[in-house]
Amino acid sequence: MGFSSTIQQLSVFLENREGRLDEVLKVLAANEVNIVALSLADTSDYGMLRMIVSEPEKGKAALKESGITSMLTDVVALRVPHAAGSLSKAMHQIVEGKINVEYMYAFANGSDAAAVLKSDDPEKVVEILKGNGFDVYSADEAYRANQ
Repeated sequence: MGFSSTIQQLSVFLENREGRLDEVLKVLAANEVNIVALSLADTSDYGMLRMIVSEPEKGKAALKESGITSMLTDVVALRVPHAAGSLSKAMHQIVEGKINVEYMYAFANGSDAAAVLKSDDPEKVVEILKGNGFDVYSADEAYRANQ
């Protein structure tokens, strides 16, 4: 298998009911899957939990075994320096490349940060970013961030 600059995000649809998030987190904890970053968006009926975890395949399998449906999605983790305007400059390059960003969330990682983004063409996003002097996290770096 070739090297990929995308990483896998573990996503779970959650019914908007008490304790559902706790169930997911307990399963991951019991299986020693570390959560590096997460985003939770909700509506009145459901929520979407998106996570970067230490072992995406293991997390998905553990959730499945517990009766919780999840999926893996390719995303890009852009390395963003802690400097005013860094994210703006990177996003401008993506816009110039005519790439649609569906959603994004961020996490701090020591001396820099990561902006996790989902697009319609993640490999093209990586190409654009690297071609304009930006860097992205490898899967190994992203899955073990802040450890």
